[in-house]
Amino acid sequence: MEILNYIDVNKNSRVPMYLQIVNSIVNNISNGNIGLNKKLPSINTVSEDFYLSRDTVERAYNILKKQNIIKSIPRRGNYVVKTELTKLNILFLINKLSSYKMRIYNAFVDQIGDDSKVDLKIYNCDELNFVNVLKSAKESYDYFVIMPHFKTENLEYTGFTDAAFEEINSIPKDKLMILDNTMPPVDEDVTAVYQEYDQDIYDALNKGVNKILKYKKIVLIYPDKSAYPYPIKILKGFKKFCLEKDISFEIVNEVCDGFEFKKGELFITIEEADLVNLINQIRENKLVLGEDVGVISYNDTPLKSLLGITVMSIDFKAMGTTAAKMILNKDKGKVKVPFNFIDRMSI
Repeated sequence: MEILNYIDVNKNSRVPMYLQIVNSIVNNISNGNIGLNKKLPSINTVSEDFYLSRDTVERAYNILKKQNIIKSIPRRGNYVVKTELTKLNILFLINKLSSYKMRIYNAFVDQIGDDSKVDLKIYNCDELNFVNVLKSAKESYDYFVIMPHFKTENLEYTGFTDAAFEEINSIPKDKLMILDNTMPPVDEDVTAVYQEYDQDIYDALNKGVNKILKYKKIVLIYPDKSAYPYPIKILKGFKKFCLEKDISFEIVNEVCDGFEFKKGELFITIEEADLVNLINQIRENKLVLGEDVGVISYNDTPLKSLLGITVMSIDFKAMGTTAAKMILNKDKGKVKVPFNFIDRMSI
């Protein structure tokens, strides 16, 4: 059968043989060698011709069926029912649904273009959800863009877990991109577009050091237990800056009602709720923002810009755009995204 000539199986390749069959058929449909309504060789024929197990070929055909590329007609065989194929099916797997993550996702989708299909899935920092999503998705996508941020049973942050690492490591390295974070066990091999939390906050505070030093004390509001915990490297970079500059500092969990304020203090918030509560109480205490007390917020938004809140923030658009460009250009390596200190009226 002519179509057999378009199936390429290399038993010395690291790519699983069932995926080689899938890729061969998809590529030849895309370039016009295999047309609409063409009948594929039977599972037995492919198995015998390439000396493969029947299960291997059946697995390949099942993937093509899941992707609605072929259809099985009882007693007749498998036929091509779709020839307008997207070049890439991409899984975009993020730890939480937030405005920041969506800005990265939207920039990624805008840059990757209409020739690719991007599915967004959220695992809510939960290891089991993450593992289950990857297990069910590994055969359905050409590329995996993953943000690894997890929580422990005590709602503390961890960058990866053993189970998560095992699943990530089962994905071919040429189909994997780590986004927003790094994972030490796979760092050497995997493409990444990331931020470096400890160094980023340290460098950002140094950029604003002239204004920061007018305050007697810095208070970091860091939620240490949260449904969506934050990287503990933020604490490391913050402490390093304060100790090097010999600045008094304190770390608290949240801004509660009746929060105590003292003139000459600078507050750094991470969560939006703490920023709102902080600003409201500053106003209630009739303190002048930027004079009596200062505020720096983590991660920029249009509203913070409008309100004149000084921020330390990654360039979310740059992260999404860079990741998409690297996939389109098949670039490898690791790219650190710019992290900015944006000085406004609140310090």
